[in-house]
Amino acid sequence: FSPFYCLYPGNRVKYHNPKDGEWVAACAEAIEARMKNNGGGTGWSSAWAVSLYARLHNSNGAYLSVKRLLEQFTFPNLFDKHPPNIFQIDGNFGAVAGINEMLVQSENGIIELLPALPNEFRDGFVSGLVAKGGIVIDMQWADKKVVSLAVRTLAPSQEKIKIRKSNLSVELFTESNIQIEN
Repeated sequence: FSPFYCLYPGNRVKYHNPKDGEWVAACAEAIEARMKNNGGGTGWSSAWAVSLYARLHNSNGAYLSVKRLLEQFTFPNLFDKHPPNIFQIDGNFGAVAGINEMLVQSENGIIELLPALPNEFRDGFVSGLVAKGGIVIDMQWADKKVVSLAVRTLAPSQEKIKIRKSNLSVELFTESNIQIEN
C-alpha cells in the first residue's frame, strides 16, 4: 500500500478537493485491484486498508477490512496475529487509527464527522477521540447522524474550529471559536 501514502497517512490527495478528483479515483481503483489480488494479507496491511478506505469515504471497504482484520489476523486476546502466528503491534495501532478515520477526519482545519460510517455501526458513540490540532470530540449518533456533540481543545486556543455540516441531524449551538461549514 506504500504508493497510497499520499492518501493516508499523508494528505497530499484529498477527498474533498475538486482538483484531486482524478487522483482520488485512481487511488480507489488501484486499492480495489490490490485487495482483489491478496492485498491486506497481514494484520498491519488490513489495518492500513481500513484507513485508506475511510479516507476515500468508502464505508463498506473500511468495514470489510475491519472485519477481515478481526476474523483472520487477531488472536483471541485481540492482539494482532502476523503470519505464521506471531504478535505484531502494527495491526493493533493501525486498527485503532483506521476506526478513528471512519469516525472523524480532520484536514485543512476542518473536522468531518462520520465520513465512512458503515451501516453496521449505524448507532453509537465515542468519547475522547482526538482530531488534529488537539481537538477532543465526544459524540453520539443515531441512524448515521450525529445527535450529540461536544468539542473541546486540549490547550486553550483562539483558532477557529470548523466542523463540516454533513451528518449532523440537529442544529448546534457553538462557542465563538467553533464554526459549522457547509
